[in-house]
Amino acid sequence: MANKLLVIGGIRSGKTAMAEQRAQAAGEPVVYVATATAGDDEMAQRITRHQEQRPASWGLAEEPLQLAKVLKDVQAETANPPLLLIDCMSLWVSNLLFAGDEVFAREREAFLNAVEHYAGSVVVVTNEVGLGTIGMDPLTRRFADELGWLNQGLAERCDEVVMSVAGLPLTLKGSST
Repeated sequence: MANKLLVIGGIRSGKTAMAEQRAQAAGEPVVYVATATAGDDEMAQRITRHQEQRPASWGLAEEPLQLAKVLKDVQAETANPPLLLIDCMSLWVSNLLFAGDEVFAREREAFLNAVEHYAGSVVVVTNEVGLGTIGMDPLTRRFADELGWLNQGLAERCDEVVMSVAGLPLTLKGSST
């Protein structure tokens, strides 16, 4: 497995399952870093379903905003940091947009830096937003722009980038293992 892996895909493309399979196959301790918050019953059910599907041996860190802090804290806890599976960037960007421009800029830059310098393996899950139509309102356009720019920053820092299309891997960068 690549030291830094970005798994990108559309909604219901199989990207999370693919990322989880790759993390499990790595044979390392895993900490699942969840960015989702349960704002309604349907989202709470999604979160519960994801939790039930993950191996019981995996750790969990829930953090809707300060991902860089999670990476730094986990790395400081042990000489051999665990593999971090971070799911997902689209929810994180949404959370940051509602937190305000100052928080957004600070957290985005800190996270990209933390990913680059994390001593363990990282698997990041994100949505591809560049294949659809342009949003009809300013917030939707900003979301797509920000997530697209974040995806580019992550792809630059990752050793491997795999796109999930209908559950099938399409290697965009690095080797598919």
